[in-house]
Amino acid sequence: MLLEATGTQWQIANLKNLGFACVRSVFFLAILIAGLFVSAFLTASSGAAQTDRTASLIRIEGAIGPATADYVVRGIQSAETDGATLVILTLNTPGGLDTAMRTIVHAILASPVPVVGYVAPSGARAASAGTYILYATHIAAMAPGTNLGAATPVQVGGGFPGTGGSDNNDEDGETDADSDAAPSSSDKAISDAKAYIKSLAQLRNRNAEWAEQAVSEAASLTAVDALQEGVIDLIADNDSALLAQINGRSVELPEGQITLDTDGLTIVQVEPDWRTEFLSVITNPSVAYILFLIGIYGIVLEFYSPGIFIAGITGVICLLLALYAFQLLPVNYAGLALILVGLGLMVAEAFAPSFGALGLGGAVAFVLGSIMLIDSDTPEMEVSPVLIGSIAVVAAGSFFVTLYLLMRSRGRAVVTGQEEMLSSTAVVLDWSGGKGHVRVHGEVWQAVSTAPLRPGNTVEVSAIEGLTLTVSPLKREDQS
Repeated sequence: MLLEATGTQWQIANLKNLGFACVRSVFFLAILIAGLFVSAFLTASSGAAQTDRTASLIRIEGAIGPATADYVVRGIQSAETDGATLVILTLNTPGGLDTAMRTIVHAILASPVPVVGYVAPSGARAASAGTYILYATHIAAMAPGTNLGAATPVQVGGGFPGTGGSDNNDEDGETDADSDAAPSSSDKAISDAKAYIKSLAQLRNRNAEWAEQAVSEAASLTAVDALQEGVIDLIADNDSALLAQINGRSVELPEGQITLDTDGLTIVQVEPDWRTEFLSVITNPSVAYILFLIGIYGIVLEFYSPGIFIAGITGVICLLLALYAFQLLPVNYAGLALILVGLGLMVAEAFAPSFGALGLGGAVAFVLGSIMLIDSDTPEMEVSPVLIGSIAVVAAGSFFVTLYLLMRSRGRAVVTGQEEMLSSTAVVLDWSGGKGHVRVHGEVWQAVSTAPLRPGNTVEVSAIEGLTLTVSPLKREDQS
């Protein structure tokens, strides 16, 4: 009877568990269905909102780098996906990386949605790379009190703009064809930049002659002068005035010519997504530089103290992030090699002290490599000199402090390890036939001696071999 009652209770318990499981399943199913309905409603609402005619607003603020290029490209793609009538690209930039600029220009040229370049607000500028981007847009506009130009490519360590660091240029910055000197790398870069911006000017029917001057002579123009020179199409005080002035203008797209209808357009700003924000952080040269150093030191610390894993894992992650950022940035690999050599020499100083020679050489190599690391003429795209100096001083200082402490410790008596037991006193516990046991520092050791000893005698440790001590009687004590 007891077994039958127990079996019945077990069945009832199983039925209860099954019932609870069914209730939970129905509850989660109801939540899932409700979520699907809400998602469908929001999608329908979003689709209804997207039927309104909109103009996507993309803002370029500050130096142009990989994150900026990713943001603009994605913004143009989303404008096409969302069915936007127009893209307004506002510019306020001192310039930036050539690769990022060309990525943006390529996206503009391939865009099926008209792109209006607008240097705004008042006081803004479209310098260097910004000038190329403005030339690439279908319509170029500027706000009052703005300027553009100074589009000369400058290499770190190169010559002055227009000279190429050589004497084979005429007054217009052109290479003298009769000169026997070979064109320098700066000459080639300027020639390529002039051809590139001239092709954009010809594509958009803008002033190609001034575009070449902006490259070869670093020429700049105000908004009023740019309109008079045919560099831009119009001057607008604000976004509303811009839309009013471009209404009815014709632009050439890859699919053919269209006429803009901007009457009643709603301007919707395109915000950077998480990917763009993440790229903007790690591709900051100073941040990438710090990640690289953390990665190297983390891996070195893991090899020095294996088994912690935290240092090694952190180091690997930071190093991979830094390498990803470096492949997007104009990295000078000679500078990167000097940084690695410098770090290696400073680490070697800690393990094999050379009275400062390795540490000093490592510090010099580290500073020189850090200065050379990012090859850019835009200050915003370079590693901060203050950061370089601070890290160099801290790194070199720490190794020299370690060296100083090691030098001081050389003259002191050993206080740890087996060597510290030499000359220590011990008490004989038992003794027979030239060997026995002694107590030293609270530990019991095997001991041998050539002198006759008895339990209770005080002896001195004279040598250590394995786990056996060689002891001898204290001279001041009479062992008889």
